[in-house]
Amino acid sequence: MTALCDVAVVATLGYGATVANDLANHGVLRATGPALELAGMFAALFLFVNLMSGRYQISHYLSTRGQVTAAFAAWNITLVAFLVLLFLAKIADHYSRLAILATYLAGIPAIALCRSAIVHLIASGSRTGKITSERVFLIGREKDVMSFVESSKPWNAGSAIVDVAFLHPAPPHRDPRAALAADLAAAAASCRAKRPDAVFIAVPWSEHETIEACVDAFMTMPVAIHLAPEKILSRFEQPHIVSAGAFSSLRLTRAPLSPAEIACKRGFDILVASVAGLLLLPLLLLIALAIRLDSPGPVLFRQRRHGFNQETFRIFKFRSMTVTDDGAVIVQARRNDPRVTRIGRVLRRYNLDELPQLLNVLAGDMSLVGPRPHALAHDREFERKIALYARRHNVKPGITGWAQVNGLRGETDTDEKMAARVAHDLWYIDHWSLSLDLLILFRTLFSPKAFRNAV
Repeated sequence: MTALCDVAVVATLGYGATVANDLANHGVLRATGPALELAGMFAALFLFVNLMSGRYQISHYLSTRGQVTAAFAAWNITLVAFLVLLFLAKIADHYSRLAILATYLAGIPAIALCRSAIVHLIASGSRTGKITSERVFLIGREKDVMSFVESSKPWNAGSAIVDVAFLHPAPPHRDPRAALAADLAAAAASCRAKRPDAVFIAVPWSEHETIEACVDAFMTMPVAIHLAPEKILSRFEQPHIVSAGAFSSLRLTRAPLSPAEIACKRGFDILVASVAGLLLLPLLLLIALAIRLDSPGPVLFRQRRHGFNQETFRIFKFRSMTVTDDGAVIVQARRNDPRVTRIGRVLRRYNLDELPQLLNVLAGDMSLVGPRPHALAHDREFERKIALYARRHNVKPGITGWAQVNGLRGETDTDEKMAARVAHDLWYIDHWSLSLDLLILFRTLFSPKAFRNAV
């Protein structure tokens, strides 16, 4: 269904763009020829790219997560492949550049909407049992099987449970291995009759002999064999088997960003911070002069904060208060705080006091987007109260962040407020992408939430 929708949407866009271009520029309607060729090539290439990346599987359409990013990446590859094809075949002059550009630009929202609709249909069909991607057979002790079903809810992942076989404790005076063999023989017979796609073994991982016996019982059947996850895996979104030669391990987490992603984010930071610094230089000088005239004290406020890997650096801010605390005890700014200067209220209201942190970005201590850094005294306090608080330092801190554009800024006078901010920061770390950074920067400038709760 997804493949057919992709072909229909892309072909329609390519055909419509070419026909509209002919009407607008030449006043003629050519319903065949270049219009059909462009539509067909775009559709075929987009279909091929998605097939090669394995996107046409039900499991990919049970959640909206990553759909837009994957579709956008495939669409960009399609455009590049199309242009390369035109160049190699020397037929670039046969097609309107305007029609090609219009097809590409119109395809971005059209494909995103199409994928979102398909995800909605497939996810709702999976939850109601109308769409099934896999038929599964469960085996294990009753409490372990029921615990797995309750925690995993296989039907939400497009799986239908066709049968369950329980392993029973051995009766007194009977060999446990013989009892296990009898249970497995009955389970194997039932499984062969039901013909499932996969078998899930819900047995604690510490019981090696039981697991091996279960595997041996189902190895002679044309099914995929899965080992049901231990409870600890529920803490992690994407545990992954990693192999290096003959060595394999279960990876629970990975570094938040790969080397390529770090380089991409750093390059983006340097480019934007440099351009913004040059464009905003007159404003920065005016703010510095206003601070100097408004109250005695330095123009810039420097304070020690934790950065990447809890390394300490000094953050730059325009001074907005009469104090420049940087000790063991730091009182947070609160609403109507008398320590905030007149010009400081304006700066804090519109986030202008954060602009000098462009220097921290260029120096490599910060990023444009990331968890906001807090004073060392506050870090020590919140680490004692909030689990995984220090995980915020697994990426560089940012001038703005996911928590801030969702209105979580200002004074954190309760543990609940700080916990909500930390939850948003950890979500950002787990879901980072360059497009997410762009969204956060856009919302920082234009969303009312980003200016909420300023003090």
